[in-house]
Amino acid sequence: MPQDNKKRGRRMKRKHGEDEDPAVEDSGKRHKSAEDQGDADHLPLPTQDEAYHLQDDSMDAAYPSNDRPFFGMLDEAEQEYFTKANERLVKDDFEDAAERDRELQGILREAEGKELKIAQSQSCSRLMERLIQLATPSQLRTFFQAFSGNFVHLISHRFASHCCEALFLRAAPVVAEELRAPVPKGAGGKVTESSDEIYVSMENLFLHTLAELDGSVGYLMTDQFGSHALRVLLLVLSGEPLNSDESKHLLQSKRKEGVTTVGVQQGEEKSRAVPNSFKDALEKLIVESVAGLDTEKLRALATHPNGNPTLQLLLKLELTQFGKQRAKDETSIIRTLLPNDPITADSGSATFINGLVYDAVGSHLVEQIIQHAPGKMFKSLNREFFKERTAAMARNEIAGYVVCRVLERMGKEDLYEAHEMLVPAIPALLERNRTIVVRSLIERCGIREIDTQAIAAQLDNAMRDENGFDIKKLLKLDQKAQANGESNGAPHDSAHSSTEDASPNFLRPSEPVKLHFNLLAQAMLRVPGPLCSLILDSLTESDPATLQLMSTDPIICRTIQAALTSKFGSIIMKRKLVQRFYGHIGEMALDKSASHVVDCIWEGTHGLAFIRERIAEELNEDEAQLRQSSHGRAVWRNWKMDLYKRRRAEWVKQSKVKASNDGFQSLAEIDMKTGGREGGAAGAGKTALELARERHAKKKAGQDRVAGRTVKQEGPRTGGHDDKERRPDMEGHAASTLPAAA
Repeated sequence: MPQDNKKRGRRMKRKHGEDEDPAVEDSGKRHKSAEDQGDADHLPLPTQDEAYHLQDDSMDAAYPSNDRPFFGMLDEAEQEYFTKANERLVKDDFEDAAERDRELQGILREAEGKELKIAQSQSCSRLMERLIQLATPSQLRTFFQAFSGNFVHLISHRFASHCCEALFLRAAPVVAEELRAPVPKGAGGKVTESSDEIYVSMENLFLHTLAELDGSVGYLMTDQFGSHALRVLLLVLSGEPLNSDESKHLLQSKRKEGVTTVGVQQGEEKSRAVPNSFKDALEKLIVESVAGLDTEKLRALATHPNGNPTLQLLLKLELTQFGKQRAKDETSIIRTLLPNDPITADSGSATFINGLVYDAVGSHLVEQIIQHAPGKMFKSLNREFFKERTAAMARNEIAGYVVCRVLERMGKEDLYEAHEMLVPAIPALLERNRTIVVRSLIERCGIREIDTQAIAAQLDNAMRDENGFDIKKLLKLDQKAQANGESNGAPHDSAHSSTEDASPNFLRPSEPVKLHFNLLAQAMLRVPGPLCSLILDSLTESDPATLQLMSTDPIICRTIQAALTSKFGSIIMKRKLVQRFYGHIGEMALDKSASHVVDCIWEGTHGLAFIRERIAEELNEDEAQLRQSSHGRAVWRNWKMDLYKRRRAEWVKQSKVKASNDGFQSLAEIDMKTGGREGGAAGAGKTALELARERHAKKKAGQDRVAGRTVKQEGPRTGGHDDKERRPDMEGHAASTLPAAA
């Protein structure tokens, strides 16, 4: 028997160039041996009737036995052609766009009439996804018409559901384009008078799809495959962003094998305009999805692995698209889940929330309720349930995320009370590696302008050693492993594995723990005051060797970047930090992680143009090595080193303008001394040095007038203190008083 369909997102990966058994290709599917899944032994080719029953077994939970259609299978030649076509699209080694278009047209002609077979094929459904991603609006309408009448079956299919998702995501922007510029139609609904093509808007195609799903939404909510496509359809109808982090969390699991195509953007990150018919269809879909479900049955979906994400999205769209006053409706989703008004500690709604807070699946629904519930309901939940239990819930790995959502909705007074309860628990939270609550508390205190001195003191005590605040302990720097060459053996290494912590009292931190502690440090750098100073002071006091290890670590290097670009760090602190990297800039530019630190030094030296020139000199010395490395070439390009070598005066001028340091006197200008400017005509705009000289001359003239002295000048005076006439006399004095860059 073939392996059961346990996971939707992971499809068996086929190795390129691997010889396949022709008999297996006839079936359109590769089956694994039940005795040895690792070797994936091929089963004999089943007959058409056997294949039909095998497909039936994988969908028993979705359809009655008499409602499962069979669309046939690709023959051996067809499957070989489409497999090779998919490989060509993945490689994308076409000479130009025209050749790629010809290849696509040939594939589409061959796939015409076989769309349903390809969509349900394990090996060829990826090709269908790529064809949809590369399709034009006209070709998308062709795919909609090919799938029309079978969407219920395709959405619930293990492989075809991915194709339906891709079709919905790709067609969503076309609806917005049609609203902005409707396509003119001729007589009889034709695109043009000379064309036989009947134009159907993408809006109508979506509405026809919804009509097909009418009556099937109930079981699609919990279907292993159909629930994902249903969520995509809900987002398309609402006009919500399709590619935001929150949308991805609701649309797909972490195991999903994404099919990407070169040059194709995966969804939109901003909201879209949708027609009014979509709003009506969305409201009808929400009502239909929970129709006939009482409180007990709807609450059962809260812990269902497939029903919970769908319920989250329905709850969010109901309260954001139709207003929070919808919560007063007795038939609304949130009112059905939490019927008690007001919610008290002894009510059934509080008991329901209490059971979900510590549940790995149900806690996500509680987060959505906290984020989108009306203010009155949230205040009731916070007062009766969360307020006194904040510190206890923060210690739990799952409930801590709920606490973060509660902190985000709190006002200043409630947040200060939560701050007073959580601050004493910070050392215990860090010991348990519960950094998410501490990070959220810091971010919210920065937004609400609450003093963070107490948080800084607790962090200082928790991460202190005999030498003071230990930044290596906070960032989980594994110094011993990196010193042994396990993670920094070559300049191009990006994976830095560790075996033990820098402190002998701590075990080697796992990568997720290390990541969360570095995110905590980055949050501290985004808040003004003692928290930012705690990180910057510790970094500037670290020895250069330690900073080198931090910069080459793929996780910690992001904290170094945040320190260099923090808008709350003083120029003095950033100058001290950058000076720690002197002599190692060329080596860092060759490393995959440290090269990003070198890029951030440019932004971090705002107001320190002479340091920029010092860094550029080091990069120039290692030009040969940098040009041989992809990371080095990126640093060379970002620092505009070609301009530095060919027209150094112009590079210095741009550097000073961007560094906001008009009074800086570069080494090149000292060598030039006086005379014309390089690359500019006489009488053009004044340089920064000339402006500084004029300011000094005016200041000196004012002092002379106060003292009653007269300033002698060569040549006749036409009136007033003409700086242009006085510049030859003041030039030497001004140049001697300005700081030199040497």
